Amino acid sequence: MTLPDYVLIIAGMFIVTFGVRFVLFARADKVVMPAFVEKALKFVPVAVLTAIITPMVLMPNKHLDISLDNPWLLGAIAAFTVGVWRQHQLLTIVVGVLVFFVAKYW
Repeated sequence: MTLPDYVLIIAGMFIVTFGVRFVLFARADKVVMPAFVEKALKFVPVAVLTAIITPMVLMPNKHLDISLDNPWLLGAIAAFTVGVWRQHQLLTIVVGVLVFFVAKYW
């Protein structure tokens, strides 16, 4: 492929991505969603992050590993516990990362 081909491909991807999002944002003020949909949409970030993190925590070596030898699982359990207990984001992240590194390298 030549440089003009790459430029056309990137421009096409930009047009499609921008076009879809622009149409949705342009019409956003005219769309009224029911209250239950608005309430449900608040859980989308949590659901997406859970879907991304869960395979990494439970299957670090491409197979299910639910044991105390899994540093990913130990860090996730510690972060979950601190998050539920203290509800402080930075503390939750720091504790989870520290437990992970201690379990992995000690």
